[in-house]
Order: sequence, then C-alpha cells, then structure tokens
Amino acid sequence: MFWRNPTAAFFNFLLPLLLLALFGAVFSGRQEELDVVVPGIAGVSVMSATFVALAYNLTFLREHGILKRVRGTPMPATTYLAGVAASAVTNVVLQLAIVIVAGHLLFGVSWPGDWPALLTFAAAGVVCFAALGVALSHAIPNSESAPAYVNAVFLPMLMIAGVFYDEENAPAVLRDVAEVLPLKHLVDGLSGAMVRGDGVSMHAGALLVLAAWTAAGLVLAIRGFSWDARRS
Repeated sequence: MFWRNPTAAFFNFLLPLLLLALFGAVFSGRQEELDVVVPGIAGVSVMSATFVALAYNLTFLREHGILKRVRGTPMPATTYLAGVAASAVTNVVLQLAIVIVAGHLLFGVSWPGDWPALLTFAAAGVVCFAALGVALSHAIPNSESAPAYVNAVFLPMLMIAGVFYDEENAPAVLRDVAEVLPLKHLVDGLSGAMVRGDGVSMHAGALLVLAAWTAAGLVLAIRGFSWDARRS
C-alpha cells in the first residue's frame, strides 16, 4: 500500500533525499557545512520513515476501517502490526544506506567511523519516532487532517534541531528548545558516529533523552490505541 501511493512514497522516502541533494548543492565545496547537513538528513530520514509514515498510515488505516477488518481476520494482530513496523524499518535502512553512500561519494563525508554507534543510534531513533508516530496518530481525528497534525510537529522540529545549520550559531532560546526534542539528540549521535567516529559513550546523554521520549511514546501509543474508526 505504501509503494502504490506516490504521495506517501514522496514525502516519506524521497523528500529527505531531495533535501540532501538540494543542500548538498548549496554547500558544495564547504566541507564543514556538509559534515553537518549529511548526518542531519540521515536523522530526518529516520524520523520521516517512522514518525511521519506511521502517523499518516495508522490514521488512514483506522479511519477507513482497515484496522477493524484486520482485527476480525484469523491473522494475529501482532503479526499485522509487526508487518507495518517492518515496512517502516525497511524504509529507514534504505534511506540511511543511500544517505551514507551519497554523502561519501558525492559530498566528501567520510565513511562512518564507528558503525556500532551508528547502528545503535539508528535503532534508538527508529523505536523512539515509531512510538511517537503511533502516539500522535491517536490524536488525529481523521485522515484528512493528518497532514496538518503531522507537519505541525515535523516541520518545527526540523527547523529547530540543527539539521541544516550548526546549532552553535543558533539563538540561545532555540538551542534550549532543541535540547528537549528527540531529533536533535538523534542527529548528534549520528553525526558523532558518521563524521567524528565517536562511540556510544561519547553521546550517552543523547541516548538517555531518546530513551525517555521512547518510554513516553510507548505509554501513549499503547494506552490510546484503537482498532475502530472514530467517526461513524
């Protein structure tokens, strides 16, 4: 269903890659900026393929009665939900692979210096933003309003988290807000692993923040989950 929907495929899969191409061209020859942008786009790819995709898709599936019909079939509910999650994880793996290869071959960013740290933060980001995406879907009343709800969270976080600029150059108030948000810490962890070769221990605080958001997201995702559409 995902790949047969061109709009969903564009915003959840191609948009981060287009941003990589755009900002890579803008900062061409400026390696310091590219070393900021490429890991930032990697973080955006994780958020887009999990948080954005699941918030959209679960709202659509719920409000169009698909979840309710699946619930009534012999297929175990956990199997179906695992399939939805596996689709999101597959998109993350593909996007990260493309961003890492393109970042190295086209923009001169070094190969990740610490692969275990990269995989750790990628996995932490997937779980965190997947849980938050499911939790947000519970607050969306219908599929028509899903873009407004999702973009109201996604776009401000994208601007504040230092994806396209060095956060040290941002106003203090934005840096303080970014410190509370999960995307900034995911980008920090990915940047450390990809550019500087930092191990997990170098960004343990970022991992703790992601864990805290994951716990909150899981609680809200589980407590608010519904198989039934909200409208009659």
